[in-house]
Amino acid sequence: MTLNHKFILGYYIMERAMLWFKCADMHDPVRPVIKKQAQIGWEAKNRQVDLIIEGPLKGDELLKRMNGWFTADVYKAVEIFMQYGKLKVLDDVDLVIETKDSAQLEELSKELYEIFREEAWVEIIPRQKLA
Repeated sequence: MTLNHKFILGYYIMERAMLWFKCADMHDPVRPVIKKQAQIGWEAKNRQVDLIIEGPLKGDELLKRMNGWFTADVYKAVEIFMQYGKLKVLDDVDLVIETKDSAQLEELSKELYEIFREEAWVEIIPRQKLA
């Protein structure tokens, strides 16, 4: 059995693809990844607060923080991605788009090309066979 089946043991399997953009500076393909988790803390006026919270960024937050680093408008890209699926950070590192099926992923790819040409595109993550 392969992951090409829509349902496996009651779980819905989605299509996933990595996001690629043209670097605004070097004009080569780059993709956003998380190198270190975000750290949030507090500054108090009259005391020291040592509490630090580490938390992952959501997919759209990560992409929006890349504004200006790509030739494509990341806010427009987020709008397009959200029409077709969900931006997700896998394993706290890789930004991907999840769609419900390959047809949606294909439509997304076409729209990205129509709007951004070679400035933004997706690369399908191949599925693996179950052991």
